[in-house]
Amino acid sequence: MIIEKDFSCMKGNMTVRGRELYDDSLNERKDPVIISHGFTSCMKYTRDYGVFLAEQGYHAYIFDFCGGGFETVSDGSFEDYMTPLTEVDDLKTVISYVQVQPDVNADRLILIGCSQGGFVSALTAAGLREQIFGLILLYPALCIPDDARAGSMQIIRFDSTNIPAHIGEGRMRISGAYASSVLHMNVFDDIRYYKGHVLLVHGTDDQIVSYGYSLAAESVYQRNGADVTLKLIENAPHGFRGKDFDVSCEIIASWLKGLQ
Repeated sequence: MIIEKDFSCMKGNMTVRGRELYDDSLNERKDPVIISHGFTSCMKYTRDYGVFLAEQGYHAYIFDFCGGGFETVSDGSFEDYMTPLTEVDDLKTVISYVQVQPDVNADRLILIGCSQGGFVSALTAAGLREQIFGLILLYPALCIPDDARAGSMQIIRFDSTNIPAHIGEGRMRISGAYASSVLHMNVFDDIRYYKGHVLLVHGTDDQIVSYGYSLAAESVYQRNGADVTLKLIENAPHGFRGKDFDVSCEIIASWLKGLQ
């Protein structure tokens, strides 16, 4: 039976909230998997991956980034707080929490990131290196620094040479620090320090993040000694739903089996 229960951990005076999912019929310690959601999203949309991985025998942790989306329950404001680098700090906070749990194999920790969560997971893995056993990047938004330099981040437009305190409008109004924090980042220089096991999964009809970014990431990881696998899902858009979700799960399960 799959158990779901809430967890929380502190980042300074801010609370990061999430849920853990695992099969309580399996008595042995389980390998932990932390799943990160994308821009404007929340853990409600990563839960299906959490359930799938719990059914595969993993201890899955899903969570909301602080201010990470429209429906997040962690502390922090989407409009005034969240940037990719605050999310790196959030993920590190969750990692520290998971690493001390007595019922998981902390030395086999796997990060999974969707879109911006993939970008954040890749940066985090590069910083923590040997602490991360495996890294799964689903349609990772490695385009974010390029988009910031172009002054065009999804529907948000701004002058990248003079970034104001806030950019965007309405629900999509966010801190200018979101863009300025990555403006001078060379993402492929930064992620190359992770040399563990990497799986990249991307759709060939992704209109938000070109799968060319995953092709480039594969080359960078391979060149720098990581064990990397790239799988493209033909005609899949940004975000996997329906049959594309099922295909992505099959890819993930096969790859994880190869690590056992």
